[in-house]
Amino acid sequence: MRCAVAVRQDPQDPIAGLELTELDLDPPDGWVPVTVRAASLNHHDLWSLRGVGLPAERLPMVLGTDAAGVLRDGTEVVVHSVVASPDWHGEETLDPRRTLLSERHPGTLAETVWVPPRNAVPKDPVLTWEEAACLPTAYLTAFRLLFRAADLRPGQTVLVQGAGGGVATAAVLLGRAAGLRVWVTSRTPEKRSRALELGAHEAFETGARLPEQVDAVIETVGEATWSHSLKALRPGGVVAVAGATSGAMPPADLNRVFFRSLRVVGTTMGTRSELVDLQRFLATTGVRPLVDSVTDLQGVPSALGRMAAGDVMGKIVVALGSEK
Repeated sequence: MRCAVAVRQDPQDPIAGLELTELDLDPPDGWVPVTVRAASLNHHDLWSLRGVGLPAERLPMVLGTDAAGVLRDGTEVVVHSVVASPDWHGEETLDPRRTLLSERHPGTLAETVWVPPRNAVPKDPVLTWEEAACLPTAYLTAFRLLFRAADLRPGQTVLVQGAGGGVATAAVLLGRAAGLRVWVTSRTPEKRSRALELGAHEAFETGARLPEQVDAVIETVGEATWSHSLKALRPGGVVAVAGATSGAMPPADLNRVFFRSLRVVGTTMGTRSELVDLQRFLATTGVRPLVDSVTDLQGVPSALGRMAAGDVMGKIVVALGSEK
């Protein structure tokens, strides 16, 4: 089976540890194979290649958390990549022993991925393979951030930090479709302009003073934007956190948090049922994931290089159907 594999790790040059190779895998008992039609890339893949979240003793590891494909009986599915422990009952994201595909089990950047049966979620037929492959990480995370962690309602204002990233772009599209007033920040005028084209109501330079304070902030950047996120909130507002691409140890600014009754809510990915709800949301509203570009497996190293350089707007999709 041809796949994209992390064979070694380098914090400074992560792409150097990536190989495109053939592997024969031995899946866990009871797991089902999904023939992958499309996968998508995430910063999680780069973190794994840098040695964050993926212990070196688990190498080589097939990368990838997102995919859509076909079961042996022809059922079209989206892969839910949050794998709960076998004896866990309840919400998968709260299982302290949960893992993601490509952390303990081989991931989705392969011709075939094996998953527990419940992680093969029926794909809504209105979605293309490329669109469905964008959902399990970035769009599911954004969906949960907006409507569960931040608990936003139509008419409220949300600030999305770092326009251009997968989760941020998803939050703009989903938030606008849900009737939110969506503001974004970005360091580059090109990404601010593109965010406005996608539906953001206002776009600001990173760290800029805003016209008014907001009900919630979607935070995936971390240290570089944390102070601004707290200052941007109205009293009682919430910062919903699902990442820290610029660093995870900013000053807490606890005086501001308790004096203004701010809430900080963390979340990771989403549940199987939320992935079902997300597909219904897309089918009902007509919103579709923004695809930056489509490549094949051979193009994964250069695509990850673009991602590492911040030269991406939306999702990079890896088409595997033509490689069967």
